[in-house]
Amino acid sequence: MPAPDVWSPLDPLGEALHSLRMSGAFYCSSEFSEPWGLALPAMPQCLMLHVVTEGECWLELDGRTPLRLRPFDLLLVPHGLGHRLCSRPGVLATPLFDLPRAHAGERYEVIRLGGGGAPARLLCAVVRFDHPAAQRLIGLLPKVVHVDRDDANGGPRSDWLRSTLRFVATEARELRPGSETVITRLADILVIQAIRTWIERDPAARSGWLGALQDRQIGRAIAQIHREPARAWTLAAMAQVAAMSRSAFAARFHQLVGEPAMQYLARWRMHVALTWLREGDRAIADIAEQLGYQSEAAFSRAFKRVLGITPGAARQGEAVVALDA
Repeated sequence: MPAPDVWSPLDPLGEALHSLRMSGAFYCSSEFSEPWGLALPAMPQCLMLHVVTEGECWLELDGRTPLRLRPFDLLLVPHGLGHRLCSRPGVLATPLFDLPRAHAGERYEVIRLGGGGAPARLLCAVVRFDHPAAQRLIGLLPKVVHVDRDDANGGPRSDWLRSTLRFVATEARELRPGSETVITRLADILVIQAIRTWIERDPAARSGWLGALQDRQIGRAIAQIHREPARAWTLAAMAQVAAMSRSAFAARFHQLVGEPAMQYLARWRMHVALTWLREGDRAIADIAEQLGYQSEAAFSRAFKRVLGITPGAARQGEAVVALDA
């Protein structure tokens, strides 16, 4: 059997995390005083981040027990579900868009709310991810990812996280020249750190697609498919990348990922195509060629078979079937 490509990525999970480059982001510094309550609407296909920098608050999400957040806690609401932040459970919450907001930058605002009691400060963000690997990774997260200040057991990672959050809090409070840039870039890092913490501690992150990425051989093949979706892949070529026999690779891939390798390839290409369709004006024929299809018609048939609608309809924003079903 030919030796695997030594330049193939050795950290497929790291590559997936690297794809978490955010777009369409909105950030705000929230200054509250008891009693207060803030209702955030559902924001489909968005991830919401909350960082407590002073005081404490509670998260209320339908179907969940209220969750207490303390200083230097990180909270992700990965699927854009509507939720409430409040000084204590049950406080009447004001809808976000009913509040006056002071613009502190192009993508940065300040919100103030409360009755004059004990203060609380949060940094909040709403972000989107365009890369298909990022979208798939976010889609696997639970409804809430909570990283509390004691999660790292006081080790170096805990010290780094607290120092970073203190720095973010100072920038949000003082809003010096360049603060918006500092805050937004550090917020990106905090999101990645929260996801890394979840992957390390939740058994669910060691199964399915994420588990496959962490498998030395199958992960190598998946990462190469992600890098070269237009390559004329065959099962034998994928097995060669994984340094496995064709039959052993096919069986292990299906076992870990939950679908045959060639089916995964077709669905992955549709992930990429959907992203390209929605992010620009690239011609459908060009997308077909860049993904290895011999004609626009063949690509369109494959797209509709996987997603349930035509490429043109997807470009117009029509809903598609779940890619991860």
